[in-house]
Amino acid sequence: MKAILIAGPTASGKSALAIRLARKHGGAVVNADSMQVYDGLPILTARPREEEMEGLAHLLYGHRDPAQPYSTGEWAREAAGVLADLRRRGLVPVFCGGTGLYFRALLGGLDDMPPVPEEVRARWRGRMEAEGPQALHRLLAERDGAAAARIRPGDRQRIARALELLEATGAPLAQWRKQSAPPLIEEEAALKLVIAPQRPALRERIARRFDAMLATGAMEEALAFARRPGALEGLAGNAIGLAELLEVQAGRLEMGRARELAITRTRQYAKRQETWFRNQLSAHWRRIEEPEAFGGT
Repeated sequence: MKAILIAGPTASGKSALAIRLARKHGGAVVNADSMQVYDGLPILTARPREEEMEGLAHLLYGHRDPAQPYSTGEWAREAAGVLADLRRRGLVPVFCGGTGLYFRALLGGLDDMPPVPEEVRARWRGRMEAEGPQALHRLLAERDGAAAARIRPGDRQRIARALELLEATGAPLAQWRKQSAPPLIEEEAALKLVIAPQRPALRERIARRFDAMLATGAMEEALAFARRPGALEGLAGNAIGLAELLEVQAGRLEMGRARELAITRTRQYAKRQETWFRNQLSAHWRRIEEPEAFGGT
């Protein structure tokens, strides 16, 4: 076994299982969650706390500026570097997260998107801020109609990404979607686990976890994050609970209602994750209901 992959919905117990298996097999935990890559929201994105890490290395957590864009392709390139380093050190990588596309990237099912020069990226992100997504979506429709048809007019990240790729490569988005990146991990060399808890148990865990977030400083974290230039405009600004807590601070929402909304949104998100994993992960993934009872290999 050269790697361990642990996927599952939010609040399902992935992090604790990853730490336990990393300890057992001599490994390091590598983040595979698209929200936990960002700095500034360790509580609201449920990053493992220092005291939970048991002294094990945790990589690709909180290392990105929330005001800057970040793609699955960039994560895959960083993950490739982490893999090479861990292999040199004789450590087993334990990938843990809820972002399905990251696992697809690891196993070779991701479109092979090329890197975009920083100056090109900065120019389009600047135009997005100045002109808005609808205007750039109309521009994309003129230059790459097929891409515009697939992307919602309000999807800032994907509109900008399509325009960046078009300028940087001269090729439409569909051309790059025809090319698949090579796998970073061979499926047969990995233990692949997807946590699939019973729905009532997961719903209860989600509620308890959000209450714990509130008790450990989520409001203070939200306010500090909102003060960071550009942070709310990036993907991390969509973190569940952030908008609700800022509405409380602004006096437009009662805390009880904010709690209810955040828990409901988290449960809806978990359901979408469950659907993705059920439909997209192959039968070679081992499904477990209770990670606490999993004995390992």
